Amino acid sequence: MKCLLVASESAEVLFYWTDPEFELSAQEQYGASQEDGERPPAFEDSINTLFAPIIISCSTMVDQLGDSYTSFSTENNHIYVLHQFDECLYIAVNGDGEESEDDLKRKIYVLKKLTEMLFGMVTLSSTLLRKELRPQDTELRCRVWRKLQGLLETYSRLRDHDQSFLVEAVERLIHPTLCEQCIEFLERRLVQQINTSVDRAGEEVQHAFILVHTKLLAFYSSRNASTLTSSDLLALIILVQHFYPSTTDPEESTPEDMDSASAPEIFYTPEPSPTDNDSGSERVEPDKPPVFQFVDPDIQVAVDSLQTLEVPPQDPSTPSRVFLETTLKEGFFPMMPHSMYCLPMWPGITLVLLTKIPNSQIAMSIYNFLEGFTKLEKRLAEGQQGSPASRGQLPVNELRSKIDKFIRVLGSSDIQAPFLQSVWAEFKNRAFSRGGSGLSKELLPWCRNMKIQLCAIYRQCYVAEGSSRQRLSTALQDRALTMVQDKLMDWKEFLLVKSKRNITMVSYLEEFPGLVHFIYIDRSAGQMIAPSLSITERATSELGKGPLAHFIKAKVWSLVGIARRYLQKGYTTVTLRDGDYFFCYFLWFENETGFKLDVVEIPSLPDDSAPIGMLACDYYRKLLRYYSKCQPSEVVKCYELLTVHLGVIPTEYILQHCSQLARKLWEPSRIPLL
Repeated sequence: MKCLLVASESAEVLFYWTDPEFELSAQEQYGASQEDGERPPAFEDSINTLFAPIIISCSTMVDQLGDSYTSFSTENNHIYVLHQFDECLYIAVNGDGEESEDDLKRKIYVLKKLTEMLFGMVTLSSTLLRKELRPQDTELRCRVWRKLQGLLETYSRLRDHDQSFLVEAVERLIHPTLCEQCIEFLERRLVQQINTSVDRAGEEVQHAFILVHTKLLAFYSSRNASTLTSSDLLALIILVQHFYPSTTDPEESTPEDMDSASAPEIFYTPEPSPTDNDSGSERVEPDKPPVFQFVDPDIQVAVDSLQTLEVPPQDPSTPSRVFLETTLKEGFFPMMPHSMYCLPMWPGITLVLLTKIPNSQIAMSIYNFLEGFTKLEKRLAEGQQGSPASRGQLPVNELRSKIDKFIRVLGSSDIQAPFLQSVWAEFKNRAFSRGGSGLSKELLPWCRNMKIQLCAIYRQCYVAEGSSRQRLSTALQDRALTMVQDKLMDWKEFLLVKSKRNITMVSYLEEFPGLVHFIYIDRSAGQMIAPSLSITERATSELGKGPLAHFIKAKVWSLVGIARRYLQKGYTTVTLRDGDYFFCYFLWFENETGFKLDVVEIPSLPDDSAPIGMLACDYYRKLLRYYSKCQPSEVVKCYELLTVHLGVIPTEYILQHCSQLARKLWEPSRIPLL
């Protein structure tokens, strides 16, 4: 039983996701109080009723104590984890014992990351975010919720089955020759042709990459582009998997099955609930009950309404607006708008293009203004009334002239900004006129109003429906897709199988006897290397198939959780024996030449800190900055190694194996794909 909820301070549900078990439990609990013959309430009302006491309790504690609880468990062993982001309260619940507090907290932060990727700087205004998550229009609200719900389900599936999302690092397909050829192809042919075409509508491809399921085959960034962070790349992979989920197993499919998987399915009877659009032919099971059954008319109406409001499949030619972290010569900008073109070549293989849109300069200006008003708010709240801006802050007079110029530019375009003009005129009147209050605490509400109006302009330009008018022409997209398909036509079956059997333990067993599994992670580049964990019943691997493979997989997932808990306490080395197995975890730092740097004591994290990882909150980037202060003359790299050995191997040999394995894996990780 699982649930994730976002609510406002007034106990209004802004978004929810539940699994079928939680939904059934909530309906049964709420329905028990209904009188005979009375229509059951909408599920959204049931959710609101269930969580309203918790939401009100949290709000009351914050108002009266300035603090609130972050987690609790109930008598029936349900775990609740809560986190407040500005004026929005996130609540994650688990009642089946499959998720820990850390898992629930991680899910909350991932949802926040996904909302930032979809809505950008609108998330900086709780007022606008509430309207974005819960639009008044029922159909639009359903589309927004279904998309976020689908992304959460995709993330949960990937985290439960994919090692790269378990440790939150990108996994590359290990085939150096093909990777280098594809990178060269993306650079010299694909991106160059698109960016010199007249059909690109002012958009410029900055990043292009090829995914095989969740693994990265090739990645290219143009020379004037900012580096795409691992956090954003992992979030984009979730989005790609949401649009085109990996539903086929290459080891169990023939090429004919793969070709037929792209054909649309035909159903003669509508399904009673949304399906996962699984590829392949529909199977007929004689033991199943007949399709036509009597159902309550009210329930059928509700089901039909949901079916009507289901999100239609993504049109590959229509770009998705995504907001990514960007570092340019002008500075750092956390949520810059990009267009994402997700072009499926074959089931499981996808070409992704990220383009810079023509009016992105507006977003840069808005972020600078938001930063300026945030600093001004801080100064006024601290009582620095009328004092000059400190070094590094945008002076108030400079901020004034730049916003005046910005509003004039907006007036000459088709962007409507009457509310921004009105609020800015009132702000200037109070701050700079003789009869005004000057730079005092009385300006704080007007600073907040200015930030809301700036975010509203940002929303109008990049988030609102109809804001994505420019896009690469369909003909140009088709040409790009055909070029890459021709390049990889002879490789597609190999790549699909390779994605499931990227690295096997066979090549390591002779050199490292007793080694069962390992995960090696370059945290500086955000990339990982690990043998494949194949647990399907029909696929045979060195772990066997069936129960043994599942057992080893569960051990690996458990080890990662244990390592994170110790790392949170400041430990960089963990060794422990668990039955017939011996686990090791190491985190260390090196310079560019591979020389291991001195060990330093890393700070422990409080219990309410963001989860350790790279997707939702990049802990390792902060860790690298911390260590770099101790080694200012070195370019610092960070690495992790997790190993599972048979317990009969002597400890001294296991530690020797780990050292040798790290040296063996260091060179392959040098391939510059990111």
